[in-house]
Amino acid sequence: MAIAYEPIGVVRSPYAALDGMPLQTVASPEVEATVALDERVHGALRDLDGFSHVWLIVHLHRVDGWAPEVVPFLDDDRPRGVLATRSPRHPNPIGLSLVELVAVEPGGLRIRGVDLLDGTPVLDVKPYVPLFDAREDARTGWFGAAAARVHTTRSDARYGA
Repeated sequence: MAIAYEPIGVVRSPYAALDGMPLQTVASPEVEATVALDERVHGALRDLDGFSHVWLIVHLHRVDGWAPEVVPFLDDDRPRGVLATRSPRHPNPIGLSLVELVAVEPGGLRIRGVDLLDGTPVLDVKPYVPLFDAREDARTGWFGAAAARVHTTRSDARYGA
């Protein structure tokens, strides 16, 4: 079965290269960018301005290939199954970024806290709704121990420390 999506827009960010780009949105809380949207979806922006954050579902256009195991940035000690990581090297290069919605503007969105390259195709935008998206009883698997270890050993901003 073939599946095809047509992007609804493109991210315009200050990041032209992977080098220096934050690995998660929490590492760039003040960095602003825009999402330029196709005219065909402009009417779909109605009522979005009441939300503080949105999920951007994107195609990671610069990812070349995937691997079943990767060494994640939070755990340099051992490889992990790629589906248990936030690595972009998944079987389908789909990204999910939670960004602050600064403004809904004619032709697109102004956002803050971006971790995407300039030119990243946007597949969809969905509002962040804590009632549905935040889980008090969530478990974080290997991330919990790795994050605690990283916070005590690294001061690099890309690791959120």
